[in-house]
Amino acid sequence: MGVLQNQSNRPQLKNQLKAIRGAFLDFVDDPFYVPEAESVRYLPDGLLVLENGKIKAFGPYEELQAEYGDIPITIYADRLIMPGFIDTHIHYPQTGIIAAYGEQLLEWLNQYIFPTEGKFKDKDYARAVAEIFLDQLLRNGTTTALVFATVFPQSVDAFFEAAERRNLCMIAGKVMMDRNAPKAVCDTAESSYQETKALIQKWHKKGRLRYAVTPRFAITSTDEQLQKAGDLLREFPDVYLHTHISENLKEVAWVKELFPNCSGYLDAYDQAGLVKERSVFAHGVHLSDAEFQRLSEAKSAIAFCPTSNLFLGSGLFNIEQAKSSEYPVKVGLGTDVGAGTSFSLLQTANEAYKVAQLRQQKLSPFEALFLATLGGAKALCLEDSLGSFDVGKEADFIVLNLRSTPLMAFRNSAGVPTSLGELSDRVFSLIMMGDDRAIEAVHILGELAYEQTATG
Repeated sequence: MGVLQNQSNRPQLKNQLKAIRGAFLDFVDDPFYVPEAESVRYLPDGLLVLENGKIKAFGPYEELQAEYGDIPITIYADRLIMPGFIDTHIHYPQTGIIAAYGEQLLEWLNQYIFPTEGKFKDKDYARAVAEIFLDQLLRNGTTTALVFATVFPQSVDAFFEAAERRNLCMIAGKVMMDRNAPKAVCDTAESSYQETKALIQKWHKKGRLRYAVTPRFAITSTDEQLQKAGDLLREFPDVYLHTHISENLKEVAWVKELFPNCSGYLDAYDQAGLVKERSVFAHGVHLSDAEFQRLSEAKSAIAFCPTSNLFLGSGLFNIEQAKSSEYPVKVGLGTDVGAGTSFSLLQTANEAYKVAQLRQQKLSPFEALFLATLGGAKALCLEDSLGSFDVGKEADFIVLNLRSTPLMAFRNSAGVPTSLGELSDRVFSLIMMGDDRAIEAVHILGELAYEQTATG
């Protein structure tokens, strides 16, 4: 068990310095391209100084103790402190349908998802699920996520209201869907435009919240609706575009039928003006070389969702091509709950490693953790404020216990790793065996938001 702290009743952050001392791991560059010795920042005994929810100073304790030794310091002994995890693709309305047996993508949507999402017309129901969903994110160490709501605007309001009370940096949007789905969960091209515009004006950049224009995927949007989504991106150039692409072979074939004038799946979005720097495309399992190149040129991002891709039998994402030096594409990890089988980005990284193995590729433990932190921040264009312990960034961070289960305690000796090699081995075991039990504490803007109990 763990204790979720009530942030909504907490007083406003005071102009008071405080600090966290312990072993810190973050990234200063991308380990897919830069040697780990230069991209990984590891401080076995570091000090993180906080002021007004932001990072005031960060470095080895011995270098900062003279200046900051007299301020209140919380010490996390024999623990590893990292930036909060960032989930680049997840559906909050699907929380209650996680682990639903059988089917592949298109059948699964009709059998489970559309009926479930119909319940979110009731805002009270949406509120209740939003609370459970955010609780699960925090207990799994996820502090920021790019989130699908449903076609109903009240589902977006319910989610943002819950996230705002917790001071969370969240990105979400109303689903736009005007065909090839039950009428009860469809809108129209015009209503989706008007409702999305109103939601952008209400929520985008309200505190830490951001808005994503969210057509479900090309199959469930007419040309007119995709064009309306493009209009919104032109009217509000700093909002996001969040959708799915090339997840399933039947889906790819159907898109080809529905959009005969397009050269491929991505082109259906591109012709509507949806392929941009703040565009995040979930899955991308069956992208062509030309589509990878176009995503690279546009500075768009892919959310790699291995637990979902395996659960629905969709295929094995080619991370090596996405992270090529010739046409690099920004990549983050996505749990994709509810096709995804866990809220844990540790478990998601576990499956990402195995997907790479099945493709005769490699995913190092540091590369995996980069995708879950600074890589996710880059995918969401949030690297200026999140994803590492750089001075000036917002202080969302997590405390990890590398010995959180009896087996992990047996596998990993006590004490803090002293070298990158030793750290690499320890965090790999964390990725392979860790889950929500490894998340000892979560801090949002420097304030404790979640803490495991003594028995947890």
